[in-house]
Amino acid sequence: MEAAKSSANDRGRECLTFRLGREEYAIEILRVQEIRQYEEPNRIPEAPAHVAGVLNLRGVIVPILDLRRKFRLKTADITASTVTIVLALSRGVVGAVVDSVSDVVNLPADAIRPAPEFEGVSQEHITGIGVLGEGAGKRMLILLDVERLLGADSLNLSTQLTAQLQAAA
Repeated sequence: MEAAKSSANDRGRECLTFRLGREEYAIEILRVQEIRQYEEPNRIPEAPAHVAGVLNLRGVIVPILDLRRKFRLKTADITASTVTIVLALSRGVVGAVVDSVSDVVNLPADAIRPAPEFEGVSQEHITGIGVLGEGAGKRMLILLDVERLLGADSLNLSTQLTAQLQAAA
């Protein structure tokens, strides 16, 4: 059984990569439920700026977060490549608006480096930096823990707003 476990670790992690501005990020593919063309969500009054609103996806009310706003990046215009990544988390389904989806990659364990620490910058949702390729084709991916980043506790939604979302579902 130990050999099977080590063999799975040798294969690395399969991740979906996406862009926010000029940076490329990666999340575990197993968390991705679907990728949808962007559609304007219904705004929720008094929601934090990074909460874009909610969408009704086949009868399920899904909170939609704008990761550009969550990361305090310059918010780009919505383009044809803007998508919503629908993620299955332990506490429910959440959508994340991103500038574009790149591809699915397999990150070997030896291609993942620890994230550097910066004073005053919370990095609890960053699991590492993935490095793929060499030379001019080298890609650096910021690996995100979507459970920590987008889980209910990190949404910063008021108790009242959370109750409204659950009641609407």
